[in-house]
Amino acid sequence: MSTLIDTRGLSCPQPVLLFLTAVRENADGPFSVLVDNDASRENVSRAARNHGFSVETLDEGQGVTRLNVAKA
Repeated sequence: MSTLIDTRGLSCPQPVLLFLTAVRENADGPFSVLVDNDASRENVSRAARNHGFSVETLDEGQGVTRLNVAKA
């Protein structure tokens, strides 16, 4: 079961910091990150890939994107 990280309404760097905190607590994941802006989507995806994760992007509607993050 993945850890849900809800970063809706937050601007960078907060979403990235929340993701990195979750990685420190559970290095293997998986994680499901909700974002609501392009900068957060790109920055969290980049941070995930830099830590050896793959990222699947799903449009949740109403401007929300779910990033499914799992070990590559």
